[in-house]
Amino acid sequence: MTNPFNYKRRISNQLRIGNLLLGGKNPIRVQTMANTDTNDLERSVAQTARVIEAGSELMRFTTQGQREVESLNLIHSTLNERGYKIPLVADIHFNASAAMLAAQYVEKVRINPGNFVSSIKKKDDISEYTDEEFQQEFEVLKERFIEFLDVCKKHKTVIRIGVNHGSLSRRIMSKYGDTSRGMVESCMELLRICRAENFSDIVISMKTSNTVFMVYTVRLLVAEMEKENFAFPLHLGVTEAGDGEDGRIKSAVGIGALLSDGIGDTIRVSLSENPEFEIPVAKTLVEYIGERAEHEKIEAQKSSKSNFYEYERRKTFPVKNIGRNNIPIVIASQKGDFAIQPDYFLENGNIFDFSGNTFPIYSKNNLEQVKNDHSQLIFLKLNYSGLDSEIVSILHKKKNIVVLLDTNHKNGVGEQRAFFHTLLNANCENPVIICRQYDENNLSDLQIKASMDIGTLFVDGFGDGVLLENKSEKITADAINSIAFGILQASRVRISKTEYISCPGCGRTLFDLQKSIARVKEKTTHLTGLKIAIMGCIVNGPGEMADADYGYVGAGRGKVNLYRKKECVEQNIPEAEAVEKLIELINRSESGF
Repeated sequence: MTNPFNYKRRISNQLRIGNLLLGGKNPIRVQTMANTDTNDLERSVAQTARVIEAGSELMRFTTQGQREVESLNLIHSTLNERGYKIPLVADIHFNASAAMLAAQYVEKVRINPGNFVSSIKKKDDISEYTDEEFQQEFEVLKERFIEFLDVCKKHKTVIRIGVNHGSLSRRIMSKYGDTSRGMVESCMELLRICRAENFSDIVISMKTSNTVFMVYTVRLLVAEMEKENFAFPLHLGVTEAGDGEDGRIKSAVGIGALLSDGIGDTIRVSLSENPEFEIPVAKTLVEYIGERAEHEKIEAQKSSKSNFYEYERRKTFPVKNIGRNNIPIVIASQKGDFAIQPDYFLENGNIFDFSGNTFPIYSKNNLEQVKNDHSQLIFLKLNYSGLDSEIVSILHKKKNIVVLLDTNHKNGVGEQRAFFHTLLNANCENPVIICRQYDENNLSDLQIKASMDIGTLFVDGFGDGVLLENKSEKITADAINSIAFGILQASRVRISKTEYISCPGCGRTLFDLQKSIARVKEKTTHLTGLKIAIMGCIVNGPGEMADADYGYVGAGRGKVNLYRKKECVEQNIPEAEAVEKLIELINRSESGF
């Protein structure tokens, strides 16, 4: 990224998907995926009608085999007969033949390079790939992929190369490990084949349930593509984001950070809810980033100490429990009864802890008091325009100052980034609390906008705490506090509650996913710090939940497998018994539970 301070859309190739133009100067497109059985025509058509009404511009269906492809063709023709012109996307895993058939029927086909062809090695062969085997499997992939490209050329079908963290091929894993580099190379080798075959109708996605990993992987991909003069459009999404507040916050942090970088041509918010509920979230993200267009220019010097392609938390010194290796704090905008207790609260122009200690807030107007206050902790409220040489000098000398970083800029993320980069360039290590104020009446809008703004900075490695305020009284202090903690959790910097990695479901899901999620949550929300994955099927299950402590994964119709870390410990449990079996597994494994 050449300029992290001034918002500008990345320039990508324009391509046509049916009647829809994507990339180039076109708006960021919103899409979703059906959770119906693709073979159920009426339910699939009805759901598509609902998502069109909600504002979706693309609709994706899982297509496991030839039967599902033929069903998708029938869905496509039925929609056209009823006046619905939305382009359809076939989602393919493990079945290159299905991909080739689907390319003849629909406008776009998504393939996953991690499972487009089978491994040349047997399942029980755990040996590393030799260079010869690595190349041999690539040649098998290349041959089959070129066959697919030929079909897509003939039918003017767009391809999405969709790399998922949870389903990298054994071949790629053997060479690059479970890394961003592995995901990027899995994509780049297919792009090079496309160039050699003169095929350019391509969209790319790099998805994972880990927001930080996702952001840095996509940034790395964009940098690698620029080196080779590729400018393909990018599809953004956080896989298995979950539902409710957590799903919205997690999606907004991951997608929002990349949109803030100017990256992204189409987005899908993956919630464990019906797809029509994903659309308003996606539209809010698109509309909100659009407000930054043509903003007042921010002048700042980019710091070489900020790593755009690998996460590093900014180095600070500690002031009480703020900064250095302390987890980021939460300052509540007022005192109240909270489901999760914040570290401090704001009242009458001062900050208090819950032991009754008072800590003053100073501004640039009373710097003499700042210089003479030698208390253990004081707060200095600043914005980027007020960061001059005098302030920097004071910050260098005073080891008891924590900065409250404010912004009123149209591009608040860019201005607050400029503040952090300036501190890095000045070797200034005072802790900084990220402060943002909103005036939202709708809870979902506040969740999305605050997560996009504040989460981006935490993903960058900036920030030692958060102070979130909202002027409207329609959103309670407890709800605002919950958002603040949710942003820190989604940004992977502070875990304050159970984290659920749950997929949105699709035609592959053979049990009631939403009810299962609700039952698992009911039994486990008190287990602070645990990560529990609830996955509809095996496609991305074990991989996407690689950092989960426990997994609940669909294994077949009404059947569930249970995992501890990456190990499958119980198989084919009836759905009615699976939640209790999961709790028993956690009981056995967690000491003191």
